[in-house]
Amino acid sequence: MRPKVIAGNWKLNKDVGESEKLITELKAALKFPLEKTRVIICPPFTSLALARKLIEGTVIELGAQNMYIEDEGAFTGEISPKMLRSVGCTYVIVGHSERRQFFKETNELVNKKAKKALVSGLLPIICVGETLEEREKNITDQIVSVQVKSCLKDLSSSDMEKVIIAYEPVWAIGTGKNATPQQAQEVHQLIRKLVGQLYSWVVAEKVFIQYGGSVKPDNALELLKQPDIDGALVGGACLKADSFTSIIEAAVRSSQN
Repeated sequence: MRPKVIAGNWKLNKDVGESEKLITELKAALKFPLEKTRVIICPPFTSLALARKLIEGTVIELGAQNMYIEDEGAFTGEISPKMLRSVGCTYVIVGHSERRQFFKETNELVNKKAKKALVSGLLPIICVGETLEEREKNITDQIVSVQVKSCLKDLSSSDMEKVIIAYEPVWAIGTGKNATPQQAQEVHQLIRKLVGQLYSWVVAEKVFIQYGGSVKPDNALELLKQPDIDGALVGGACLKADSFTSIIEAAVRSSQN
């Protein structure tokens, strides 16, 4: 069985002082064994260096919410993979739906970011997912298939062993709605089948596919028990230590069944 991967995307939340408080509370709460479960936090850029110091010696790993495709240059306001590595990041989220929606990121740019992350020693969490309009038109499979194929373009089989794919239905992000376990499983199964067609079933069986979209303590276990859901990309619920801990605990329990 693949381990579960629980990642907390803090988005535009928590200044340095608030970040220290949240991480301290999270460390105190994580007292149970984390068998077959990996935990990642993705604070804002301004808190990454502090977070790295605070999580040293714990099971918590560090990720960033975004990156640019160059190591340096005249790109005001951007952050390079080299910079992320220098503050201790292991992971980076690329192609989050909010980046696509508000900053007009395309599948092609997400693909470039994923490839740049990999050659820079970062593990990309590649996000895909349909809008409410697309789901209501019954074209979820088509939209997600195009995104997966485009975002994975030119990635090798060995690259895929380092990649995490996050399926996040856009209509469920920050809305309080979430896909049912069955709906989520169907799309996760589709993604795994696509990876099998693009590479091999051996690769498909190894790749981690997370669910993201209003994951909460009260729905986490049923989602994580689905055979093709390998974890969660958590938004709002990761901003409180007790909620995030409950989701992590659900991941541990789902791996024991």
